[in-house]
Amino acid sequence: MNSIPKAAEPLVAALSIAFTRPTFRRMVMLILGAILSLRSRTVTAMLWPVEFLIRGHWSDFHRVFCRASWSPWPLGKVLAGLILEWIPLDQAVVVLVDDTTPQHKGKRVYGKGRHHDAVRSTHSHMVWVWGHKWVTMAFHVKFSFASRAWALPVLCALYRPVELNRSEGRRHKTPIRLTMQLMAALIHWFPRRTFILVGDGGYASHEWARFCHRHRRHVTLVSRFHPQANLYDAPPPRRSPRTGRPALKGRKRAAPSGVVQRSPSKRFTVSWYGGQTRRVELISEASHWYKGGDGLVPVRWVFVHDVQGTHRDEYLYSTDPTLRADRIVSLFTGRWSIEVTFQEVRAHLGFTTPRNWSKPSVLRTAPCLLGLFSLVSLIYARSARDRNVPPLRALWYVKKETTFSDAITTVRRLCWESVLKESWKHTGVTKLPTRLRRTLLDHLSHAA
Repeated sequence: MNSIPKAAEPLVAALSIAFTRPTFRRMVMLILGAILSLRSRTVTAMLWPVEFLIRGHWSDFHRVFCRASWSPWPLGKVLAGLILEWIPLDQAVVVLVDDTTPQHKGKRVYGKGRHHDAVRSTHSHMVWVWGHKWVTMAFHVKFSFASRAWALPVLCALYRPVELNRSEGRRHKTPIRLTMQLMAALIHWFPRRTFILVGDGGYASHEWARFCHRHRRHVTLVSRFHPQANLYDAPPPRRSPRTGRPALKGRKRAAPSGVVQRSPSKRFTVSWYGGQTRRVELISEASHWYKGGDGLVPVRWVFVHDVQGTHRDEYLYSTDPTLRADRIVSLFTGRWSIEVTFQEVRAHLGFTTPRNWSKPSVLRTAPCLLGLFSLVSLIYARSARDRNVPPLRALWYVKKETTFSDAITTVRRLCWESVLKESWKHTGVTKLPTRLRRTLLDHLSHAA
């Protein structure tokens, strides 16, 4: 722990509950190597920057992911608790959910399947990739150094193909079922918290809405809605307890698209993509969404029309009918932060570069890299708040605010300073002229 910066020590030490003492010492070296590395995030590549600090054979560090006894679930709980310290207790926690599909080659890779690549696909052209599909939950956190809230990953689950589940004798779980499992864990860990779950169109199912309505004391869902949704009034009260079967639904209502055609719109200013604001026209109505055999779910749906015309019209909904229409739109547009996180994880943390193939290593490596994004963000936030550490940026590139590349560059600089102080092999570095030493550290720290 002496090679870890002061701002990172309490955060890294909190993760020790998931490991034995020897495994935790190796994990600390891997975390440090993953931050300092400018290459891929294979185990060997992560050990190169810290080779003068490690003890034991390199194969001991490979066994951390493929053979050591530990689980990512306790790490997710600890990481979630560390992030929630930045969100007031009386404030609802916005949870963003989406899936990402990193490509992974190899015939023996566990859990690999053929998945739709939403990033490279368009409305007219569908792109498929072979790799892993990770259903990811991230907390939406607003830091003082950024105008746009950041999405910090907390939990993720691997979607396994149907054939793999059948061969292993496991019940198949869809991405929505996996999301329910992750959300149930958050509710169990933090029963005093209330969550607002924001998902894309892939999570706009009646099954998911029914789950959130059942746990409405803890979670509210915001997602896309279908313009031809089956809407009804609430069932009328029974006149007598002995007059037959109670009604399941009330009067049939017009579909949202029909209501939009004959209803006037109102203008609102809402939060928009990229931390901006936008003037939009909204039409909203509270109703009950019905599906045969599953019953009614009270919802508030919203039709969104961008006045500037740069975005297509959208139908959104929430399982909380009391939620304001403009609030629903602002929550949904904030979902784009998780897409930015996926891009940053690929660009700066080598999310697609590991080449693990066994079951334990596959189920551990990707969650650790996603969690590393949150850990680096928290380390930088603590440094900026407690020590007033400015972001380390290139002089020739002017930015209006701090991005993750600035955060990881600054954290990498703090790590290099701690590593060089502790390494007896690099004592000569401290004897260099101050300007030359700073120049060397800057070149070691800048994001690739």
